[in-house]
Amino acid sequence: MVVAGKEAGQLDWRTKRHGKLAQGAVGAFGTLWGTGMVDLTGKAAVVTGGTRGIGRAIAESLADAGAAVAVGARSAGDVRETEAALRNEGHRRSGRALGIECDVRRSADCERLIERTVAEFGRLDVLVNNAGAGGFAHVADMTADLWAEIIETNLNSLFYCCHAAIPHMRSAGGGWIINIGSLAGRNAFPGGAAYNASKFGLIGFSEALMQEVRWDGIRVSYIMPGSVATEFNSPTAASRDQTWKVQPEDIAQIVTDLLAFPDRTLPSRIEVRPAQPPRK
Repeated sequence: MVVAGKEAGQLDWRTKRHGKLAQGAVGAFGTLWGTGMVDLTGKAAVVTGGTRGIGRAIAESLADAGAAVAVGARSAGDVRETEAALRNEGHRRSGRALGIECDVRRSADCERLIERTVAEFGRLDVLVNNAGAGGFAHVADMTADLWAEIIETNLNSLFYCCHAAIPHMRSAGGGWIINIGSLAGRNAFPGGAAYNASKFGLIGFSEALMQEVRWDGIRVSYIMPGSVATEFNSPTAASRDQTWKVQPEDIAQIVTDLLAFPDRTLPSRIEVRPAQPPRK
């Protein structure tokens, strides 16, 4: 399926897609939706929690599409390793990558992540708020520290990173903010009070922000995965069959597909679940 967008002459960037353009059109990120030919050459992206799991898959997918990518995470060793891996020039990789030690619970760290990215790459086009923390206990048994860890990582960090990124996107004429949520943002469960609160909050934050910045050319989307095969969801996953679960690269594909939509269109909420979970 091909979705028509604006005339090419109205766009700031153009696709480098080979072959016949058919009836499609490029969007602001130099892409043609539905072709699998996402071209992010000349663009810059930040991915929080970008060294493992969903975040790592997203960072690699963005790099493969030609973007310069900065990843933030708490472990200095992990960000160095990921930066080196992303610099490996292959496919359409620009070889431009940056790994920044960042604790998203701290506003100063988030501001430094954004500012260093802009200083290094000269721009910021895509922000993927992926960093997340889990921890489950009934409210009566939960410690204040656990509550703070989850809320600060999963919710406060959205504000910190978006607050720092929006001025740069506004000055560039637009951008895209993608927040990685969870189906726990609509399905509460016992023991999940902190996690549910953080993910319900992500939805409210994303929907309000979308309405605040849409006229600045900034699009805001949130993705709600369920049952993803990562260490986050199943620390001992390696010992069990995980093939039925959503894979990190599936979420990464959704991110790059979003960036391929024409300028006129905003898929704001995307729910993702396994097609065939085990029968109960």
